[in-house]
Amino acid sequence: MPISVAGSNRHATRERGFTLVELMIVVTVIGLASAAVALSLPDPRGRLADEAARFALRVRAAHDLAIVQARPVSIWVTAAGYGFDVRRDGTWQAISDKPLRVTQWGAGTQAATGIAGRDRIVFDSTGLADRPFDVRLLRDGQASDVHVGADGTVRVGG
Repeated sequence: MPISVAGSNRHATRERGFTLVELMIVVTVIGLASAAVALSLPDPRGRLADEAARFALRVRAAHDLAIVQARPVSIWVTAAGYGFDVRRDGTWQAISDKPLRVTQWGAGTQAATGIAGRDRIVFDSTGLADRPFDVRLLRDGQASDVHVGADGTVRVGG
């Protein structure tokens, strides 16, 4: 018969389970993974605002081009996209330079256009627009407006 020292119990079973530290590490990892997923999800309102800002910057570049080249530059907008033309030899010619070439709206984005389906404004050689112009971009129930003033100012709002 084996005899052991009092208080020594080699046969005592250790309880199985997770320690508090292990549980806290798992919760932290899950929290970090959730944050990464939430940050990577696209915000439709943010993307629409970015698209409106990109369009406004290109309109401003067309305004500046009209002044620098001392010739009229037009911007046309349809529900599907937009483009820029310059007046040369009595005709409108599409601008093929990268920032001002014909561009389609992003997926799901549409511009509210007039009855004709195509709106156009013209900047003269001094940078003045032939009329004030508003473009409303729509996507998934969200809207963003780009306003072009008669003086050539461009602003994004809404």
